[in-house]
Amino acid sequence: MDVHHVTESADTFTCNAFLAIGAETTLVDAGSWEGVVDEIREHAADVDAVVMTHQHGDHVDQLEAVVEAFDPEVYAYEHHPARTHAIDDGETVTIGDEEFDVVYTPGHADDHVSFVSDRTLFSGDVVVHDDGAFDYGSFGRTDFPGQSREQLIESIEELLERMPDGIEHMYAGHGDTFQGDVRDVVETALERAEKREPKYPDE
Repeated sequence: MDVHHVTESADTFTCNAFLAIGAETTLVDAGSWEGVVDEIREHAADVDAVVMTHQHGDHVDQLEAVVEAFDPEVYAYEHHPARTHAIDDGETVTIGDEEFDVVYTPGHADDHVSFVSDRTLFSGDVVVHDDGAFDYGSFGRTDFPGQSREQLIESIEELLERMPDGIEHMYAGHGDTFQGDVRDVVETALERAEKREPKYPDE
């Protein structure tokens, strides 16, 4: 599966948005960068579907622009005016050429889901490879109203339970992409989250 990071050139704050080219050309999150539609067109003439990990602004602000440009199916856990398909824990979605299990992973956001296949993890913000707090195994912040460190820990545990052995590709909502032992990255993030220490000094 050919995956392009279509917000990599953004000069404003946004999540990572990934375009997976395949039988079902799919955008994972839309981001908040106004250049995302033009960047998508550099790689594909059309987008069949958009799947949302969650609906924080940095992940969803450009969704309407993407829908207007490509008229894709839109999959999301919670209601959004552009959503065409509700998704829930245990269901499957096609991203590119792979079938992914939907894993409900709240804590950072009440509507957060991750997508797991035999080879690939789209983790949104529940787990990231690196960010401003940690390298090699970090986790979504939980210091804003409505967020929960305890719930996030349970979500990472559930994600590990549902991840098959051998996943080698990790695409997270922030930080770098990762190729290698994804389980070790997620386990490292869980260990850090379980310490209950503030992720950032002001948390």
